[in-house]
This record gives sequence, structure tokens and C-alpha cells, in this order.
Amino acid sequence: MTASLFVAIGAGIAVLTGIGAGLGIGKATASAVDAIARQPEASGKIQSSLLLGCALAEATAIYGFVISLLIILFLK
Repeated sequence: MTASLFVAIGAGIAVLTGIGAGLGIGKATASAVDAIARQPEASGKIQSSLLLGCALAEATAIYGFVISLLIILFLK
């Protein structure tokens, strides 16, 4: 295979993981705001769960980015 194919695959992985993380964080935030609007007294627990979920989603995006960089740099 050619090097440009590996670069394209790596770039595609980076884009897909970034899109997936963005969609996941957006959905989680919308659900948390909805839950806080329904039960304001539970906002502390909801916010901590939201922060944990957002951190895990961002970690997934970062892992995908690192894997795509490895594909781009080492599979030429």
C-alpha cells in the first residue's frame, strides 16, 4: 500500500473519533441539563456524573487521535 493511503486512514480515524466524542458530550450535556431542570436538588450528583462522562469521552477522542498519529507516522 502507498503511504498516502495510510495518511488518509489515520486522518479518517482522527476525524471520526473527534466527531463521536463531540456528539457524545453534547448528548450527555443536554441530558444533564434536562435532569437538573426536573430535579434541581440532585444537581450535585448529576454534575459529577456529567464531568466523569465528559472526561471519558474526551479520553476516547484523545486515544483515537494518538492511534491515528501512529498510523500516519509509522506505517508510511
